[in-house]
Amino acid sequence: MKNSKLFSLILILAAALFSVQCTTDPIPGPPGEDGVDGVDGVDGVDGTAECAACHNISTSEEVHGSYLFSGHYNENMDHGDGPLSQYANRGFPGGAASACTACHTNDGYIDWTETGMAMVGSAPVYDGTQTISCSSCHGEHKTFDFENDGYDYALRAIAPVELIADASYVIDYGADNVTSHTCATCHQPRSKFEDSLLEDGNVDVGGRFGPHYGAQSTLLEGIQGAEIAGSVPYDAPTSAAHRSGSSCTNCHMGDSNDLNEGKHSWNWAESSCTTCHSNGIPTEVTGFEQGFATLEGLLLDQGLINEEGGPVSGEYTVSQASALWNYRMIYYDHSKGVHNPNYTMALIQNSIEALNGN
Repeated sequence: MKNSKLFSLILILAAALFSVQCTTDPIPGPPGEDGVDGVDGVDGVDGTAECAACHNISTSEEVHGSYLFSGHYNENMDHGDGPLSQYANRGFPGGAASACTACHTNDGYIDWTETGMAMVGSAPVYDGTQTISCSSCHGEHKTFDFENDGYDYALRAIAPVELIADASYVIDYGADNVTSHTCATCHQPRSKFEDSLLEDGNVDVGGRFGPHYGAQSTLLEGIQGAEIAGSVPYDAPTSAAHRSGSSCTNCHMGDSNDLNEGKHSWNWAESSCTTCHSNGIPTEVTGFEQGFATLEGLLLDQGLINEEGGPVSGEYTVSQASALWNYRMIYYDHSKGVHNPNYTMALIQNSIEALNGN
């Protein structure tokens, strides 16, 4: 009996030992030899390399330095000293002011380009201190695929420009010159000659008669002058050499060692001119000074302008008002005919003939 119990106990202990041995981790053997190292991967492209091509201290200093010479920074419009924004609300309360602030103030331009309408407000929203700055024209890049999409320079407005005075006409400098669309966004007239025509066939001329200071893009385009029939024909739109073979930024933002030329001063640089004018830069448009002076004298003699060249309010014939419009358009352009010599001289000569009754 005792032997039987002893035997049972031995069996139980053996089973227990067997169970423990089956569930215990095996004893590891000696470590194996190290494997062969893999081949190093190829270094990736620095993600900021393309950004740094423009976003660097040297470029920033050059941009800001040349900008200090620009009309956008300190234009006085020949009325006094101060920035463009000082004219943001000049004499135009309420809704009319928003038309000015769209191009004369930082916030107004941003709002206009993003929503299609400049904010309507009063001081201090548009109090003449919201000067045009880097952030006015530049916001965020629309794409970072510059190789395929081109450089947008983070400009807010690079699409072809539908004219304010004539929505049926679109200025398009092409895919290679989208930066010039930014210029045309503001440098365009706010009205056209036909807007002042009266039912009796005459023209109502007010103290602000003319296309305003944004005539550059339309004169370059060769449109929106009061095209009086005369001895000089008008070239087809976009046919001027500076329009068909160049653009705003090609001429006004060229390379230069002088911060007051090209770059962000927007003053023409000699390097831009000699790209095409290899035999020397023309000093003036042939006949412009004499022709413009003659036109001005006739307008003054006939009482259409005052001594300062401003329009004299009244109701005039189409011929008289057309000549006055052309005079104001050429003056507001400020290029002395350079933007579009043929179109400018046609407007001048035909206007002179109209005032002389030819």
